[in-house]
Amino acid sequence: MVLSDRLTGLFLVGLGALAAYGGSRLPPVPGQQVGPSIFPLVVGIGLCVCGVLIALRIGHNFEADAEVVEPVVDDRASRSLRSGWWALLPPALLLFYFFAVEPLGFVPTAAIIAGVTAISLRASLKMAIVVAALSPLAVHLIFAKFLRVPLSPGLLPLPW
Repeated sequence: MVLSDRLTGLFLVGLGALAAYGGSRLPPVPGQQVGPSIFPLVVGIGLCVCGVLIALRIGHNFEADAEVVEPVVDDRASRSLRSGWWALLPPALLLFYFFAVEPLGFVPTAAIIAGVTAISLRASLKMAIVVAALSPLAVHLIFAKFLRVPLSPGLLPLPW
């Protein structure tokens, strides 16, 4: 089944409009300029913009001009991916987060999740360690300082 770009784009515009409308209906937090409505509003506007661009077929020529490259298939990797076990990794990581975030804290739990995800996506060990070390700190800084959402300190409380 092939869907036209206009139909897909209009669906995204409708989905974005629903997200923005739903976000605008959230009650504000007293004493704060930025409330819970900001995130769904930004996501909704982004979906609307992307939907309009897809419906108008902006960038469609880039797809036609792209050079077709045959993917390199590793037989061992294709067998393991076909087995379907990789589909269980995201729910398993979500369950790990649920049970480990209180005793361990956000930063160690997120570091483990980021490292496992990077390795499962075939990143080098060096890159996986960098991602596991830096991404939880950045996410914690954003949530703690900018959004003022408390995250579990656990074993490694951060100074901010």
